[in-house]
Amino acid sequence: MSETDLPIRPEAISGERYLQVQASPEFQELRSRLRRFVFPMTAFFLIWYATYVLLGAFAHDFMAIEVWGNINVGLIVGLGQFVTTFLITGLYVRFANRELDPRAEAIRTELESEVK
Repeated sequence: MSETDLPIRPEAISGERYLQVQASPEFQELRSRLRRFVFPMTAFFLIWYATYVLLGAFAHDFMAIEVWGNINVGLIVGLGQFVTTFLITGLYVRFANRELDPRAEAIRTELESEVK
């Protein structure tokens, strides 16, 4: 194993340099893209979940409507919570792989190249 193959020790990079990177336009763009995805998706899910809870608490008759056999609206909406969770997770993974990870890797590579 050569010296260039050794992992970079975080302590080899100064705190001041981390602050410079954090203030850089590249890092700010990365952060902005993350927030543009996470905040709306979080708001959507919380509203969707709150709606489910409120329907369960105050709309008993609506939630008890049988759709097919013993399957009622409440069960469908409840299972929809799980489906939504998996869907949001899949969307985030795809978004991160396409948008966030390449930018983060570029910032990391630049930072680590300064130490070697």
